[in-house]
Amino acid sequence: MTKGIIRLSYRKIIDATSQKPWDKFVFEDTYMEFYMQAQYYNQANKYSTFQELLDNVPNADKLHNLTSRAAIGYIRQLNKIIPDIANSSGKLCLPFTQFKFEIIQSHVQTKDAHKIAILFYSEPLTWIDTLIDRLLIAYGDQREALQTGKEIETDLIALQPYLSISSFQQADLPN
Repeated sequence: MTKGIIRLSYRKIIDATSQKPWDKFVFEDTYMEFYMQAQYYNQANKYSTFQELLDNVPNADKLHNLTSRAAIGYIRQLNKIIPDIANSSGKLCLPFTQFKFEIIQSHVQTKDAHKIAILFYSEPLTWIDTLIDRLLIAYGDQREALQTGKEIETDLIALQPYLSISSFQQADLPN
């Protein structure tokens, strides 16, 4: 009947070529935060890139978390709905409970080299079926309602780049 309970993850990449206003604000503010925070780890001005800092400066991996602070307000503006992932009606619909921020690359003198990713994790979903290139899902754990024949609300989510199933729990566990 159902395939199981899943959580989806979506990796949103933001860089200098991003066009959406929200993306541009996140790009600008996270670059500025990276630039300011990197100064602490690069007081002798020996390194130009994020990777050089990671390779040569102890605890430079903290720059991910420190830089993420500039994105928190923008992430709150999403009202716990994953951006860019719409149902078959074109409505953003996928709720998220967790996210992870990552600096992919950056450069202290070249803003255009700044590139980040925000990984959004959906709330648990009931995966009912896959129809060609779309997942038929219901929100929350709807296994019991489906087994008893109750009507439930569903959505069709298109499979697309950077969207994946991050966890899976089988529907019918053996006795």
